[in-house]
Amino acid sequence: MTAPTDPPPRSRGVIALHEDSCTSCMLCARECPDWCIYIDSHKEPLPPLGEHGRPRVAHVLDRFAIDFSLCMYCGICIEVCPFDALFWSPEYDYAGPDPLSLLQERGQLGEWMRSVPAPAPEDDRNAPPPGGVD
Repeated sequence: MTAPTDPPPRSRGVIALHEDSCTSCMLCARECPDWCIYIDSHKEPLPPLGEHGRPRVAHVLDRFAIDFSLCMYCGICIEVCPFDALFWSPEYDYAGPDPLSLLQERGQLGEWMRSVPAPAPEDDRNAPPPGGVD
């Protein structure tokens, strides 16, 4: 039996959640072809802006879970998120002996944000080409 190796940089491991960026818009869950993302939220009233402002509401995230036993790791949820709340994390050692261990809640999804690599310079479309401009 061989020892596990580190995955290559920018590999697709699992999906990490940056909870502060999530607005509970549900776009990721609606666009998921496997329907493996579960989101629950509620609304809380906010005070109006200014004296004559309208009452406002904020969506508060109650639950964000991904069932990795259903997920096909396509990344559509990451691509459609308009608020940059989902990222690829290179974590891969997350499965337990029980199939229910593949259902990861927002706490674990948030922990994986620590291992999300910084964007590589080649991912920046506005970056100059390697070797400078000719």
